[in-house]
Amino acid sequence: MSVNELLQLDNVAKSFGSTVALEPTSLSIEDGSFVAIVGPSGCGKSTLFNVIAGLLKPDSGEVHVADQVVTGTSGHVGYMLQKDLLMPWRTVEDNITMAARLTRGVTPEDRAEARRVAHQYGLGEFLRHYPHALSGGMRQRVAFMRTLVTRHPLLLLDEPFGALDAQTRLEMQQWLLQVWKEAQRTVLFITHDVDESIFLSDRVLVMSPRPGRIIADFANPLERPRSLDVLTDLRFVELKSQILHLLHGDS
Repeated sequence: MSVNELLQLDNVAKSFGSTVALEPTSLSIEDGSFVAIVGPSGCGKSTLFNVIAGLLKPDSGEVHVADQVVTGTSGHVGYMLQKDLLMPWRTVEDNITMAARLTRGVTPEDRAEARRVAHQYGLGEFLRHYPHALSGGMRQRVAFMRTLVTRHPLLLLDEPFGALDAQTRLEMQQWLLQVWKEAQRTVLFITHDVDESIFLSDRVLVMSPRPGRIIADFANPLERPRSLDVLTDLRFVELKSQILHLLHGDS
């Protein structure tokens, strides 16, 4: 790995019985970057994430995070799924500290960190609320904060805004960019929304239908910080057209 790389995959492949989910895949992600992955349903995006997170052991290849071989082991990334998976009987504060509760027990420092991020990112007044009292966007914020306080440098976000309505989703995208800038983490982000992938990322990776493999790696030409104006920028439209042509089989 080079000095700026946080994640490196070397020819990682995974099959389930006779079904090849992921062909040998190599990938490098720079520290501090935001990389989006798009591809058709069932193409192996979530399998790729599960291999990176150590929830699945690949049939071949290696996963490196921060110069350490972590293939088949867990506990080195923060992982957020599309479903918020909040515990309905626990408060916002307790849900944010859930990772600590499950691994080593919640300390006063963990609670202080939960309160800090909640206040910093707009949910300070809801710390004693339960999930049923929150909107969909607020629940996703809590789920993301739970991922953030793990303090892992690499965050895997698997379609975290997929269940939200269009307006809330756009608000959450803007919120996520703010948090990413302030928290200075590396993000690998799965989405089916091409607009979302371009608006958020430094790079957009495109995967093929199953068996999954990366068929394109686009550098995003749009400067940061980004406002909603970029959605009509000619460079945005051109990149979106290239990605859509790949996804839908056009040359």
